Amino acid sequence: MSEKLPQQPQNEEVDLGQLFNAIGKLFDKFFAFIGRIFKGIFSAFIYVLKPLVHHFKIVGIALVAAFIVGFVIEKTKKPIYFSDLIVKTHFDSKYQLKSDIDYFNALISADNIEELSTIFEIDSASAKQLKVFELRAGPETQNDLFLEYDEYLQSVDTSLVNELSYGEYINNRGLLSGHIFTITAYSSKQNIFLDLTKGLKKTFENEYSKHQMQVRDTIAYIERQSLTTELSRLDSLQKTYLEVLKNDSQNKALSFAISSSIPLQQERSITKEYELFIKEQEIRRNLNEVNSLIAEENTYFDIISDFDKFGSYDKLLINRFYFKLPIFVLLLLTVGFLFIKFIRFIKNYE
Repeated sequence: MSEKLPQQPQNEEVDLGQLFNAIGKLFDKFFAFIGRIFKGIFSAFIYVLKPLVHHFKIVGIALVAAFIVGFVIEKTKKPIYFSDLIVKTHFDSKYQLKSDIDYFNALISADNIEELSTIFEIDSASAKQLKVFELRAGPETQNDLFLEYDEYLQSVDTSLVNELSYGEYINNRGLLSGHIFTITAYSSKQNIFLDLTKGLKKTFENEYSKHQMQVRDTIAYIERQSLTTELSRLDSLQKTYLEVLKNDSQNKALSFAISSSIPLQQERSITKEYELFIKEQEIRRNLNEVNSLIAEENTYFDIISDFDKFGSYDKLLINRFYFKLPIFVLLLLTVGFLFIKFIRFIKNYE
C-alpha cells in the first residue's frame, strides 16, 4: 500500500496534462473554423472581383459610358427641390399622418393628378410636379427622448418597468414612437411647398382623433368643475372661519381669559389659516394645469417649422444619375460575368 501512495501525484499530473491538451485542441479547432470562414469570405470576394479585373477594359469603358450618360441626363432633366415641414401631433393623429403620406405617394406613382390637385387645392400643372413625400421621426433632443421614455414607463404596468432599459427602448423605437415628425416634400417646382401646407393639415383630422379630443375635453371639464366647486367651498370656509375669528376678537371675555389659553387659540388660528392657504394653492395649481393642457393641446397638431417659400436643390450624390448609373452598370456586369461562369461550369460538369 505504501508503494502506491507516491504514484498519485504522477497520475494527477497526467490527467491535468491531458485536460490542457484537450482544451488546446479545442481552441485550435475553433480558431481554424474562424479562419476557414474568413478565408471563404475572402475567396468569394476574389471570385467576384476576378472577372472584373480580367475584363477591366470592358468594365472601364462601360463605367465611363454610364457616367457620361448619367451626366447628360442630370444636365437635361428638371432639377428636384425639397423642403421640410416639422409638426408635433396630438391625439394619436400621427397614425393618420403616416397613412396619408403613403396615400399621397401612391397617387403620385399612379399619376393621379386630379386627386392630388383636389387634396392640396393646387392646379393640375403644379400637382404634376410633385415627386414624393417622406416621413421621418424627429428632430428630437436627448431630453425629448428621456421624457418619452418616462411617459412610456408611466403607461405600462409596474412589473414591466425593469424589463426594458432606456437604451433598449431607444433601440426598439419605431417611426411612430414619438410625437414630432419631419415631412419632406420633393417637387420639380421650387415655389410649390407653401401651397402644400393646407392640404397636409387635413391629414391630421380623423374620427379617432376627434374622439380622443372629445374624451380629453370631457375629462378636463369634469375635473375643472370639481376643482372649481372645491375652491368655492374652500372660499366659503375661509370666510366663515374669518368671521369666527372676527367675532372672537370682539368678545371682551377673551381679554379676561386665562393667560395660558390665549397662545393656544392663536396657535390654532394660525395653523388653520395656513392649512387653508396651502389647500387653496394646491387647488389653483391643479386648475391651472388643466387649463394649460387644454390651451396647449387644442388642435390635432402644431406646426413647429413650416415649409420654405422656395425649396432647396437636392445635392445628395446618391440621387445623381452620374453616380447611380455606374453603380448599376457595375452590378450588372458582375452578375453577367458570374452567370457566364455558371453556364460554363454546367457545360463542363461531368
